Amino acid sequence: MKLQNYALGKWIDGDGEGKALHNAINGEVVAMATSKGLDFAEMMHYARTVGGPKLRKMTFHERGRMIKKLALHLHGVRKKFYPISYATGATKGDSWVDIDGGIGTLFAYASLRKKFPNESYYVDGEAASLSKGGTFIGHHIMVPKEGVAIHINAFNFPVWGMLEKVAVNLLAGVPAIVKPATITSFLTEAFVKEIVASKILPEGALQLICGSAHGILDHVISQDIVTFTGSATTGKMLKSTPRILDEAVPFNMEADSLNCSVLGPNAVPGTPEFELFVKEVKREMTVKCGQKCTAIRRIIVPQNLVDAVQIALGKELAKTTIGDPQVEGVKMGALAGKAQVIEVKERIDILLNSSKIVYGNLENFEVIGADKNKGSFMSPILLLNEDPFNKTDVHDIEAFGPVSTIVPYNGMDEAIELAKMGKGSLCCSIATGDDKVAREFVLGAASHHGRILVINEESAKESTGHGSPMPMLVHGGPGRAGGGEEMGGMRGVMHYLQRCAIQGSPTSITAITNQYQVGAKQTEKQVHPFRKHFEELEVGETLITAKHTVTEADIANFANVSGDNFYAHVDATSLEGTIFEGRVAHGYFVLSKAAGLFVDAKKGPVLLNYGLDECRFVKPVYPGMTIGVKFTVKEKIDQEKRDEEDIAKGIVKFLVDVYDETGETVAIATILTMVKKINQEL
Repeated sequence: MKLQNYALGKWIDGDGEGKALHNAINGEVVAMATSKGLDFAEMMHYARTVGGPKLRKMTFHERGRMIKKLALHLHGVRKKFYPISYATGATKGDSWVDIDGGIGTLFAYASLRKKFPNESYYVDGEAASLSKGGTFIGHHIMVPKEGVAIHINAFNFPVWGMLEKVAVNLLAGVPAIVKPATITSFLTEAFVKEIVASKILPEGALQLICGSAHGILDHVISQDIVTFTGSATTGKMLKSTPRILDEAVPFNMEADSLNCSVLGPNAVPGTPEFELFVKEVKREMTVKCGQKCTAIRRIIVPQNLVDAVQIALGKELAKTTIGDPQVEGVKMGALAGKAQVIEVKERIDILLNSSKIVYGNLENFEVIGADKNKGSFMSPILLLNEDPFNKTDVHDIEAFGPVSTIVPYNGMDEAIELAKMGKGSLCCSIATGDDKVAREFVLGAASHHGRILVINEESAKESTGHGSPMPMLVHGGPGRAGGGEEMGGMRGVMHYLQRCAIQGSPTSITAITNQYQVGAKQTEKQVHPFRKHFEELEVGETLITAKHTVTEADIANFANVSGDNFYAHVDATSLEGTIFEGRVAHGYFVLSKAAGLFVDAKKGPVLLNYGLDECRFVKPVYPGMTIGVKFTVKEKIDQEKRDEEDIAKGIVKFLVDVYDETGETVAIATILTMVKKINQEL
């Protein structure tokens, strides 16, 4: 079977026979792969001119719903991909991480749409005042880049590696070309065929290259984005492509790194943290046969606990049965291919110059349900480096398989230093029940790691573990790890957006952003805003309320009702040395009275008060002062119906500007109201 490439809206066979891809369990040929004959420049032009415009016309909410629909579809058919995944050497558990984990990332980014406006762009941060009179301000807006995301992925996660990147660029409104590692691309191809057949994504949103993509980076332009996952050596070579440098193309690199896990000094045998540590290390050595960019390569333990860890870990590793993932009882499958076996053994040979094997055997191990010589199997190998400060291969050489090394430390300073000697990693963990130890380690080591997990009994039941990147947190790391950041929730989406500073009058910036800016022109309407449905309200329309003169009775009554008897409100004799000239009204009284002034009490489209944001009391209010409110529609946030029975509605943010008889603002806040829509079919 020859794998197909998906380019220019159709499935295309590459020229020639191609490269043979083998079943990692039995060595049989699974497929042939070639991309020969593809025009990469034409593919990129197609993405930019066909897929890009379609995605950019959609709002964040529409893109998010599209991703959710895709996730639901793939979740419903996911089981049919497991047999294909087994051929990559993955067990059922490994496949779950890859397949279900990838689909889970789609769901996570679909939900993230709610953090963005129902617009095709995003308004970033707060407005900046650029003039004394307030007629000139600045802001930042973020729009989708008009290029294509090129994803060059690693062999270890052929599904998750694609979906965790594609979910982000699709939500941002940018099309993608996916180049999976050829060796396991047969699984990626099967998944993309399902995606294309679903017809959920617009034309041009996704293309696939099965085979070599040599030369594709020679066609990038400044609006494109490149992401790379793989070895640091390959990543550095690609990152230095002249075209990447000439066009200043963003290049996000996530490279394999020498991640570590630290056993805290008080996590001795018999404590929950010791047991959790051993299980976590064992899991990271054996899941995906150790072929994870986040796998634990350096096991940093107190000098006095080296023997205990070695024995305990050896017992756990001995329970690891190796073989065909489809055979009952098999816990670890195979490496992705024979070439990986050779490479890992070569790296182990180098490490043996400064370390020794304390568990496992490179040749003598049992395999269940398969021929050890035909498949790409390997025993877990546990090494011990007794002098890690002087024999530093362990901090430089990575064996990308079920291989890890114990290194001892004396004192937290040494543990931190050893952790940093990896020259930057994707993730690190520390097992300790002492939060003071955790704080010392995290603050000392965070500069050299993209993520740090604290392992303890309290979080054990729900913790996702050392090697699990989470969609809402950044995945990447400094130095050797490549210096990139993937996922990270909203942070990841912004990697595909262009931030542009905009300057002008508050009225102009309001018109551009569709968010009311303080100082912009306000429009008074005859109908009270609480009498209007969501669709009828306009950003900038303002209610000027009646006014109220504050009295001492107001202050006394509010103190009695609220129980707030702070001295500045109730004891005029205690004000000497304070900033107050006399008894001052409660800030919350001012806000409450403001609500009394702007609320229309009759039943109408307003369903409820949803919350309060950005409340500030900026000027004291004394008895005798008169306050009024300018009540302005600040922003409208569309909401989706949860089901057919739900009420169609949206959230309206109102700017509450409370001012005194001099016209100065005394309090300012943003309230959120839930407002019914006219059209209940939406």
